[in-house]
Amino acid sequence: MDTESTYSGYSYHSGRSRGSHRHGERSRDRHKSRSKDSRSEKSVTINPAPAEPLLGDTAVRGEQVQDDNWGETTTAVTGTSEHSLSQEDIVRITKDLEDSVGLDCRRYFTLTLAVILGLLVFLSPLAFMVLPHLLWPEKLQSCGTACEGLFISVAFKLLILLLAVWALFFRPARASLPRIFVFRALLAVLVLLFVLSYWLFYGVRILDSQDEDYQGIVQYAVSLVDALLFIHYLGIVLLELRQLQPYYSVCVTRSTDGETRHYNLGQLSIQRAALAILEHYYCDFAIHNPALLSASKSRAAKHLAGLKVYNVDGDFPAAPAEGPGNSTAAGLAHSQSRAMIAAAAHCRDSSHNELYYEEAEHERRVRKRRARLVVAVEEAFTHVKQMKEEEQKKVPGDVMDPREAAQAIFPSMARALQKYLRTTKQQHCHSMESIQQHLAFCISNNMSPKAFLESYLKPGPTLQYSRDHWLARQWALVSEASVTSGLRDGTVFVLKCADFGLVVTVKKIPYIRMSEEYIDPKSHKFVLRLQSETSV
Repeated sequence: MDTESTYSGYSYHSGRSRGSHRHGERSRDRHKSRSKDSRSEKSVTINPAPAEPLLGDTAVRGEQVQDDNWGETTTAVTGTSEHSLSQEDIVRITKDLEDSVGLDCRRYFTLTLAVILGLLVFLSPLAFMVLPHLLWPEKLQSCGTACEGLFISVAFKLLILLLAVWALFFRPARASLPRIFVFRALLAVLVLLFVLSYWLFYGVRILDSQDEDYQGIVQYAVSLVDALLFIHYLGIVLLELRQLQPYYSVCVTRSTDGETRHYNLGQLSIQRAALAILEHYYCDFAIHNPALLSASKSRAAKHLAGLKVYNVDGDFPAAPAEGPGNSTAAGLAHSQSRAMIAAAAHCRDSSHNELYYEEAEHERRVRKRRARLVVAVEEAFTHVKQMKEEEQKKVPGDVMDPREAAQAIFPSMARALQKYLRTTKQQHCHSMESIQQHLAFCISNNMSPKAFLESYLKPGPTLQYSRDHWLARQWALVSEASVTSGLRDGTVFVLKCADFGLVVTVKKIPYIRMSEEYIDPKSHKFVLRLQSETSV
């Protein structure tokens, strides 16, 4: 695939090598062109002009090395770039579309069944009272005062049942679970069987015989509504109250960096517990930053590269015949190889010193750039304060809004903020637009510079960042036990996504035995005696 991207003053071509070169140079050129083509298929990175510093709009993936002198190496874009999709990207997009269509179909199917069951429940009592007036009105007895009072009772009970069902069952879905909710399906089956049994009894004893006692028919409809209210109360107990009391303590560990949290959960199924853990994860865990893991990987690769293994047979070819000279040379080669391997192992043993000095240097750079950032932000906020004092003297039509004020002071702090974010590997978490919005929010609410910097000095939870970091993330639940079974002591399951996994270990809260110990109040009393005479 040949691609071409034209920039200001530069033109990059990837394709077949031109000119006459040696065979080794042609192979290297072809290797470079293929690597450039493969990079163009994955992502296209465009650096903006120095006037508008882009603080990590392009996500940093893998182990890409960032240039700290970004302000001096930016290039303005004057042309266009061609994007291409590989066959793997097309297959991935197709699979995502199929998964989303399947989830939508299942969601709408469940909602349709719930609506049909709800209409059957609410229309059945009304049908019980209306059908006698339509089929045999001349045989019905007159409805007295007690019968008319039952109409009011049915109306209010149906209204209460409608509001209760809407509050409990027709809430916005928080997630799409792999299996059905057992208790909710049980309640739906129970309601369906209950209503069908009422209809069966109504058809046999009332419709066939054309019962003339209309007050008894109304009383029969009232009993159905009362039973539905009791079933709704049972649903509240099973779906809401049963899980409130904590029974288990779960330990959640992120597989990449080992960050751990502990939560108390009630009697839940594994999939419901996984949903509760993910809700806590987005609020309690710091955002996952794969760029922080690249330093340890590169360090390990460097130390592994320091190990050299020597092949004795390769250095000393085997002779056609055995002799004392050949055996002596082989023994000497073995001893030299062992000595060099021991030296390489000794170098690896001193790697903790390199790690110590490397971390110390990194902490020094972070403190230095943090100090520069704090000073730049304080100066910018001081300038905003001066601008507010000057605007109070102007006419109301010339007052600058917070958005314009943020855009005015942002270039003064952008370079220091960009360097700090790159040093702490956070540049892909904050875009220029999000930083300006946060700056405008702080200015409009009269917040301090420290409040503005808090979002960048410490990594926050995942929900604090843009929706691209968490909205489209799909989780896979891996469990040896069935996901509809309840939690047990020692249960272990894993929540996996594309970049990492959450390992969950369940422990049962122990039975606590508490006793009371009585202490006599008189045992705490004492007498303080002072001598009248003191020594001089």
